[in-house]
Amino acid sequence: MRLTSLKLNSLRDLFLEELRDLYSAETQLVKALPKIADAASDGQLKEAITNHLQETENHVTRLEQIFESLDEKPTGETCQAMEGLIKEGSQMIKAEGDSVVIDSGIIGAAQRVEHYEMAGYGAARSLAQRLGENEAAELLQETLEEEVEADRFLTEIAEDLVPVAH
Repeated sequence: MRLTSLKLNSLRDLFLEELRDLYSAETQLVKALPKIADAASDGQLKEAITNHLQETENHVTRLEQIFESLDEKPTGETCQAMEGLIKEGSQMIKAEGDSVVIDSGIIGAAQRVEHYEMAGYGAARSLAQRLGENEAAELLQETLEEEVEADRFLTEIAEDLVPVAH
């Protein structure tokens, strides 16, 4: 929850707010992904989540690089949206039942996370471009592309996991 009132007097203020939100979201994911990987039954899904954990750690590092280049601190408020998405996803990892169905639920929860991140990285990248922060824009674009790829791969796994019923 935000402890202070949000003050946005410039695009830079908004850019920093977006970056801090992403930083909070990514650091929450670094903690959550190992639990999600442990809960997955399908080997390919487990591996995809584990690999994405390494990418997520790199996303945190990139964000830290951006903050350093801007001479700003990455800390701030907690990303409540990610907190909620992780909470919803935790329902899947605690679920009992058919492992294929649970894995499908985990994929859906993971894709909601990816879509949230894609929106955030796209917005932050656009702000960076408008502010002339070209290095930050490139780093944000690199992460955005990895998030898009992770989402695409999750779709592939989902389609392989559950054959289409006729």
